[in-house]
Amino acid sequence: MKQAHKIRYFLFSQYLADGVRITLEIVIPAIVFSYLGHLETGITLSLGALCVSISDGPGPVVHKRNGMLYCNIFIFISAILTGLCNQNIILMGILILAASFLFTMFSVYGNRATSVGFAALLLMVLRMTDKVPAQEVFIQSILILSGGVWYMLVALLLFRVTPYRPAQRSLGDCIHETSKYLMIKSEMYNPQSDIDELYDKLLKQQIIVNEKQDAVREILFKNRSLLKESTLTGRLLVLTFVDVVDMFEHIMATWYDYASLRERFSDTGILGEISLFIKNIAHELDNIGEAIQANKVYRKQFDLAAGLKDLKQKIDELPDAQSTMMLKKISVHLRSLGEKTDEILKYFQGGTSTKENLRSHRDYSRFVTHQKINGSIFRNNLNFKSNIFRHSLRVMITCGVGYAFSQLFAQGHHSYWILMTIIIILKPAFSLTRQKNSDRLLGTIGGGIIGLLLLFLIKDKTILFVFMLFFMLGTYTFKTLNYIVMVIFLTPYILILFHFLGLGALNVASERLLDTAIGSALAFFASYFLFPKWESENLQKYMADVLKANIRYLQKLKIIFTGNKISTLDYKLMRKELFVSTANLSAALHRMLSEPKSKQSHAKEIYEFVVLNNVLSSNVASLTAAAYNDERYYPKQFLIMVDNSISLLQKDLQQLDKSDFVDDKPVPPNVSFDNVKRTNSDVKEQLDFIYKVTFDISKLTSIIST
Repeated sequence: MKQAHKIRYFLFSQYLADGVRITLEIVIPAIVFSYLGHLETGITLSLGALCVSISDGPGPVVHKRNGMLYCNIFIFISAILTGLCNQNIILMGILILAASFLFTMFSVYGNRATSVGFAALLLMVLRMTDKVPAQEVFIQSILILSGGVWYMLVALLLFRVTPYRPAQRSLGDCIHETSKYLMIKSEMYNPQSDIDELYDKLLKQQIIVNEKQDAVREILFKNRSLLKESTLTGRLLVLTFVDVVDMFEHIMATWYDYASLRERFSDTGILGEISLFIKNIAHELDNIGEAIQANKVYRKQFDLAAGLKDLKQKIDELPDAQSTMMLKKISVHLRSLGEKTDEILKYFQGGTSTKENLRSHRDYSRFVTHQKINGSIFRNNLNFKSNIFRHSLRVMITCGVGYAFSQLFAQGHHSYWILMTIIIILKPAFSLTRQKNSDRLLGTIGGGIIGLLLLFLIKDKTILFVFMLFFMLGTYTFKTLNYIVMVIFLTPYILILFHFLGLGALNVASERLLDTAIGSALAFFASYFLFPKWESENLQKYMADVLKANIRYLQKLKIIFTGNKISTLDYKLMRKELFVSTANLSAALHRMLSEPKSKQSHAKEIYEFVVLNNVLSSNVASLTAAAYNDERYYPKQFLIMVDNSISLLQKDLQQLDKSDFVDDKPVPPNVSFDNVKRTNSDVKEQLDFIYKVTFDISKLTSIIST
């Protein structure tokens, strides 16, 4: 059942939908013109479509349109320049150096601009050995442009016909990954599981959830048509996503001393019951995600009320009622978790639309980043302080060496594979380059074996063509999902294609493997020796961002304790900042752990810093959410305790970056503290715990910053 569930998720995923669409858009020109007797023309058109498909990343339609439009312009220019320069080795070498630097520098304008630059660079590499008379260069370039325009028009038409499907698939995928996070959290109550290993899994999964949430925000919050009050489907998608983010905050904010819980209750069997209850909610959430992704109706399967009643009865039957207070608190949190799941279920009833009104497009746009495109950004990055500038120089030099190597030593007809390997593998971070290196080599070997076996065993061209389409589909489906799987599909696809073009498959396979090995070696050495920027050099910035986010969270708690109110919008923006900064730090830590040991610094301490900040943010979020919805007033002593924690974190922030500081303006109380009578011992205990955590963070910061 679990495997069937995964298969259904994949079948209705955006990855497969894009794979089918991209494959058809690329292959149709080649098939049509092959039928008309002009296969070479069709392949040239398909090449233009292939390059523009690279810029067709996730996001609102207007951004897709702009990205594909600029991509068409740049691949057209690249095609003309390459066709004019490839007749002369020196001119081609100069073009490779200039283009590899310029198009890599496009990264200063964000991910979509990065893909546009890569598409233009890839076209140059693919056309560098295709020498045609000067008078034909313009005709070839027009054909490439026509293929790109064909791809853009068909893609935009399909997006207009099914405007909600990308958002539904993206939201379903986000819910799916959130359910995985909850499933890992459920194992915290399992006495047989390893807590440290689970923390590591939680940190990795948090990175994935954050990426999925950002993807949904890009589609929903930058799309005005989805935010219109009159569009019911758009309203449901936006408000359901808000509920999913609220639920994720609740999951993160629910933290206990799991080691103590296991010590006290592992023999009673109640922790296993709690773990099972949470898993049932996670399964329910996962099923909801699948239904939204597949655009089908879903009915609730898990009976929350009955499950909670049974769990509460088992807790009540335990001896020593005083010692079970923590378990009763857990059951309250589980009830809240179940209620939030029911809120998400309203997506299928249309009930979410009556819960709250949509905010304005301006409000939602504050939750997403907006990339400016101007010359000053480019100029400001032309120095060695910019990681993108250093990477662009690295790509330029490595491509220059790769081109010289292909001209001096390579014997095959496809020596451009050396440069193609370099531009695909060489990434700004060493850890990413190393991972791409191993994946590409293994994928090329595995795919090469599959391709050669098929060509040896199958002689029927129709069957081979069907296999080629299958491998094309796999290539474009897994291009952003799993790189090594994508390469495994790509290699037999290329071998069968060259077989149809009359080239020897065995020669092509050996040449591809050799050129891939050469390009991989050049990329690896370049990432290690050419202007490297090791992750340990960036970690203190990410740590400072996490501290700032936690300081702002505590400042909001301080405002609530004074009897003042904070807006829901400001609270959610602050919460998003905390999620993003925590995920960024976790991702940077894992990248550092993939780098050479000699380049790592304070790995153990930084890992503890990440875990403690997660514990801190969980407790602050829990306390803030409770206080935000509570009308009671808190004594001045609580305000002082919050101030003490803020002061410690401010000191830590100064240690990491002396120029950084989060302003903490005094907040006038909305009530007289002298008249406050209602207190809460649990709140005091939690504030004491928060201070202890900040104190431990300070000790780690002192070690890391030295």
